[in-house]
Amino acid sequence: MTTDRPTTLSTPALPAPRQAPPAPGPATAPRRGFLAKAFGVTAVLSAAGSALGLLRDLLLARCFGANQGTDAFLVAWTVPETAAPLLIEDAMSFLMVPAFALALVLREEHPDGPDPVRQLVRATLPWLLLALSTLSLAAAVGAPQLVALLAPGLANPGLAVTCTRITAITVLPFGVAGYLAAALRAHHRFTAPAGIYVAYNLGILGVLLTCQALWGVRSAAIGVAAGSLLMAGLLVVPFLRALRPGTGRPGTGRRSRNALVLIPLALLPVAGFTLTRQAQVFIERFLGSALPPGTISHLNYAAKVSQLAMTAGILICTVTFPLVARALAAGDLTAARDRVEKDLGQAAAVVLLGTAFLMACAPSVVALLFERGAFGPRDTAATAAVIRVYSFGLLAQALIGVMIRPYFSLRPVVRRAGDPSPEDGGRRLLDWYPAAAMAFGLVVTVAVGLLATPRFGALGLAAGNAAGITTTAALLLHGLVLRGIPLRLRRVLGGHARLLAAAAGATALGLPAAGLVADPLFSTALGGLTVALAFAVLGTGLGAREVRGPVRAALRVLGPVPGPSSPVAEEGKPPHGC
Repeated sequence: MTTDRPTTLSTPALPAPRQAPPAPGPATAPRRGFLAKAFGVTAVLSAAGSALGLLRDLLLARCFGANQGTDAFLVAWTVPETAAPLLIEDAMSFLMVPAFALALVLREEHPDGPDPVRQLVRATLPWLLLALSTLSLAAAVGAPQLVALLAPGLANPGLAVTCTRITAITVLPFGVAGYLAAALRAHHRFTAPAGIYVAYNLGILGVLLTCQALWGVRSAAIGVAAGSLLMAGLLVVPFLRALRPGTGRPGTGRRSRNALVLIPLALLPVAGFTLTRQAQVFIERFLGSALPPGTISHLNYAAKVSQLAMTAGILICTVTFPLVARALAAGDLTAARDRVEKDLGQAAAVVLLGTAFLMACAPSVVALLFERGAFGPRDTAATAAVIRVYSFGLLAQALIGVMIRPYFSLRPVVRRAGDPSPEDGGRRLLDWYPAAAMAFGLVVTVAVGLLATPRFGALGLAAGNAAGITTTAALLLHGLVLRGIPLRLRRVLGGHARLLAAAAGATALGLPAAGLVADPLFSTALGGLTVALAFAVLGTGLGAREVRGPVRAALRVLGPVPGPSSPVAEEGKPPHGC
């Protein structure tokens, strides 16, 4: 993994790479209702993790408010905030889910040979642990320079350095958790990976509740480190169970001239994309450090609330990503395209419903969640305004999350030895297309931020974020077609246009409804109900399949509506011939 030369793992003989995949049998096809069950489990546990994360943010706001102390902690929070997408949900998942998916395809094709899954683990996990330990130590040692780079205008840099050294511990357990979660998801085991943020936030809350009076804001940093250790520990036993060889699988077998080839350099474009994407946060912290104290905290609270809607949409492709990766590993581009198109529509529907809700109810939501203790009405107004601006970029963030998974699956960190080596320059350049698209979006973010921040403050930073991420999403949609997945763009964009129209109408109706009452709870409930009903009616009327299907299913559950040909309508009629 540390050299440019591919590492070779012995595996059984492989079919030709372009050969049509065999029809899925009981061992390879997911059970009926598998997706619904997996999504349900993932949604429930992820919602629990998000709720605990929200409770964590509420506790931080109540205990410390929005001041130079929380600003210092949030600069230190940049380390786990960067490590989490790189090592848990994004880069590690993009690399290892396709790798384990291909190993599982090979295991199914040759059940009597050496287990390629265990070979993959032996070849990758030791190097990963070494790299993660080095990164964690480097972040701790370089904390003063890191703080000076991220927030040069910070009022209390010493506290930020202390907190950064504590949170640097998270790099190692985050990476281990991401690796184990990718392996489990590729095996279609979603329960334990979905619970990692429950364990993480419970660790943070436990330390905050017991130690905040003693250690102040440092207790939050210690809680982050403790929670990361719980996160990794939760996955160890399920991972070891998944690695157990099945019945009749010998540990050794006849070696073949064919092999599963590791491509270490394939991780560079993935890491480049993820770090460039995370650089939006760095830009906000950098520009926000020169604004009045508390601005970074307002941006943080607004981002956490706004991204709840985006996270709900991403849950869909979290469950379906292993299916897309397996289809691509087997060479079935049509199945992968159909699944990606469906994911794009479903994620857009969920995110746009959440966006309409936030646009209509942002002030009451922030007041309900945060306005207590040191978090006052002025903080509520500032945070709500930022949420509304952030929300313009939520759809783009969700679509990027859906599109980037199949993009990187087309060149995973492993490949069949019989497949052609991706050595031509054009194909290698396409590996870097997502990072380039993200970099261009970052330029837009910086330009808008620099132009708008002097006049609009935090709202200018949020506008730059929304403009940059939307630019990247548009470029990546085109890049997915260039990569070889034949998306039907007219169909995809037409569906999104219908959903956008429904969301705009729902916002227009929900906004006055939320303003009818002053109490935050009742305002949020009334505005949210209005938005949901309006989105359902408008989406169904406009022909949005992602809305029409669930609405019809809900109506069937509630019972058939009597009509001219329904059994209920027929009951009062006299029989024929009377």
